[in-house]
Amino acid sequence: MLGLSSYQKTMNVIVFITAILALLFASNAFARDNEIRFELTDHAGRWFDTGVEIAGSRSIAVATPGVRVKFSGDSNTVHTRTSLLYPTGAAGMPFNTEPRKGGDDVTLTTPGLYVFVCSIHPYMFGAVIVDDPTTAGLDLGSSLSLITGVNFPSSSDLATRLLRTFFIATNPANWQNYASNAPWHITYPDVDVRADVGVVNLAGMLNARYGNDTMLEAFSKPATPAVGEVWVATQFETTAGKSKPGTVSALDGVNWQVTRKVALPSIDMNNPHNMWTDKDQSVIYAAQWFDSKLAVYDRQTGALIRNVSVGESPAHVMTLTDNDRIHVTNNGDSRTDSVMELAPLAIQVLRRIDIGRGTPHGHWMSHDGKSMVTPNVTSGDTTQYNFRSNTIDAILPVSGEFSHPLAIGMMPDASKYYVANMFDNTITAVDMSTHTVIKHINLLEDYDPLSGAVSGPVGAWPIQTPVSPDGKNMVTANTLSGTITVIDTRPGLATTDTVVKMLPCDPGCHGVQYGAKQGGGYYAYVSSKFSNRLLVVDPDPNADGDPSDAGIVGSVGLSAASTTLKDDTVTGNPGMGGQGILPIPLVYNGWVQNLPAFWSNQLTETQRNPIQ
Repeated sequence: MLGLSSYQKTMNVIVFITAILALLFASNAFARDNEIRFELTDHAGRWFDTGVEIAGSRSIAVATPGVRVKFSGDSNTVHTRTSLLYPTGAAGMPFNTEPRKGGDDVTLTTPGLYVFVCSIHPYMFGAVIVDDPTTAGLDLGSSLSLITGVNFPSSSDLATRLLRTFFIATNPANWQNYASNAPWHITYPDVDVRADVGVVNLAGMLNARYGNDTMLEAFSKPATPAVGEVWVATQFETTAGKSKPGTVSALDGVNWQVTRKVALPSIDMNNPHNMWTDKDQSVIYAAQWFDSKLAVYDRQTGALIRNVSVGESPAHVMTLTDNDRIHVTNNGDSRTDSVMELAPLAIQVLRRIDIGRGTPHGHWMSHDGKSMVTPNVTSGDTTQYNFRSNTIDAILPVSGEFSHPLAIGMMPDASKYYVANMFDNTITAVDMSTHTVIKHINLLEDYDPLSGAVSGPVGAWPIQTPVSPDGKNMVTANTLSGTITVIDTRPGLATTDTVVKMLPCDPGCHGVQYGAKQGGGYYAYVSSKFSNRLLVVDPDPNADGDPSDAGIVGSVGLSAASTTLKDDTVTGNPGMGGQGILPIPLVYNGWVQNLPAFWSNQLTETQRNPIQ
């Protein structure tokens, strides 16, 4: 091959590109009749399903300008069709629909990369590359835009990090499997793409920037046991007796083994997302996020008690501290009365609560039973509801229209709440008495989106962000950056509401809750969607109140052991999909004081009364 002329080299490149395009056509990756069909499903990894696999993903397709993209439904709940990412200035963008089960379509004319998402379930991804056939390489577009209005070059770290996340999320073979001894390998399409810097090989660029074939860490049990147990929504795990994915897995806080998996095949439990318990810690409430039901089962036996209809895409569930009534957010309901109130043990639906907005997600309740705060995903605001007067105290914008406020953390004295704005990469602190914004915490302040350089703690796409029971720190799971950020929440300090630590997490870092550590203090448990392990964070290892020395003190597996009790046989995605977390006993202020003696006696005096 030595001494090739420029003409010969050019011809070789053309032949190579033609071969790649032919391969894509042969595999049906290119749209036939310039039409693409995405079926929206409840099935892990292929939520936007073309029916055709490309490099392990069934959620990406290639077409030419003028392609008609059709969205249809094969899901038990509603979804939006939202253009998360698109070529800057693309005609007809941004595209966004209300949550619904029916079909929608959009025509794409501008060459480049389009990524669609469901705003209700914001890891559901579908991608279309609109390619100009007269140019070399599949077109990404020279500049890309997020629906929030941010623009960046298509070769930037932010762009390629989003691409990497897409290929991890939509291919279960790319998830981190800690039950395997093999290195973690991510499969990318081995094709040339046209970016702002010219034509580059997509797999080569992603591998060069982020590495591949990584050896995963061995599990390590925390040196100090926890009080009680930890329940994790292993939402993507599949079992033999169900058509829908999802189990809830229980870990023993002493030996850190998975003791039970609850799949509830008799009701085909569908994507259990978040859990809570009653004052006696006897039952578990599990919200089925891709359905319309709240499952109630016995904590000790895993036996189903009831399956209650509550509304579209129930996401989070919590109880009031003073009467044990249950409150469920209907995340897919765009009606204003989108929070359901149920009697204790969910024996009866009592009412729909009007919060003035629709699509609430991860709410939080105050310690005294007075207040509830909901993050309203599609309207960019929060609602503070007053149970004493049964009225709305305030509806407060917390970021931009498409910022996606997703989860609330609240100070244990209900003086302040925090809201994680996922697509805006911020956490907003709000005074609950004056209903005013105190601070916007920018989690990307120390990140260069072009080069990827990091000069301090970084958190991209924050999800769950609870405040510790004693009000001294807040741990946030950041799904895009795969990091955990720790914020100092102690009042009156120079570091108040400042990110003081960043810790590594797995892809799709998602769930956080606090539980009691034996002998005093707390653990923050962190789960990830695209791995099968749980991280144990000690937010204050030396018990001096300062969270700047927070650290990961353990990691444990979520796959079933030989001794694990099960109500169905695990068939796929073992231990995967970690999202909501429920430590038993509940140790947050207001709930901890109501514990039965069996649990209360296992806590220290400070844990029983976290606000001194």
